[in-house]
Amino acid sequence: MEINLSDGERIEELFLNGVKIIQNENLYRFTSDAVLLTRFARAKKNEILADFCSGSGIVGLHFYALHPETIKEAHLFEIQPALAEMSERSIELNNLSDLFTVHNVPVQNIGREFNDRFTLILCNPPYEKDGNGEKSLSESDRIARHEVLVTLDEIVKAATEKLRFGGRFCISHRADRLADVICAMRKYSLEPKRVKFACPKNKDAYLVFAEGVKGGRPGVKVERPFEN
Repeated sequence: MEINLSDGERIEELFLNGVKIIQNENLYRFTSDAVLLTRFARAKKNEILADFCSGSGIVGLHFYALHPETIKEAHLFEIQPALAEMSERSIELNNLSDLFTVHNVPVQNIGREFNDRFTLILCNPPYEKDGNGEKSLSESDRIARHEVLVTLDEIVKAATEKLRFGGRFCISHRADRLADVICAMRKYSLEPKRVKFACPKNKDAYLVFAEGVKGGRPGVKVERPFEN
């Protein structure tokens, strides 16, 4: 399918089942964190999937590329109009418009029609609290990396509302914010069930992945880390 590309855009291969994605050098570009999140999350049959803070759509599309036979329906929620529009064209590029829908809406404003809807929600959120971290960022990068338009607390609250009972929420975050992630999950009745770190060989972890289950029983499995 022929897709019109804007200035700064190019098509990149995911090297999985022929899936491709459009990226723009002038907007926020995905990192390996998003790919590792899709490898941490586990797929079940007939998943009704949501990708919160979806950016260019990398998490939803990469998870689909890993598990194409399991996805029944997928929704991408992204607050930045330019990224949402670009992800729509990536979906068209892959002929997935019958499976994926993009919503240009803040996570905390997702409509009630999605309450108790999803079996799995994935999220690669902004890592930095507002006011922390690198200052010389583009507006797109600042929104994607800093909690200026949505907070961790708001994301987890929305995940609980939108998951059906027994649904899973998988999130990536900085390793030093693990306590924040676990506390937010418990606050909104998502029971932490799995944790996995990412770390360079012989170095401390820099990234953490956590899975919470709506209505799950207590008990956390700490898995062997990604060496990244």
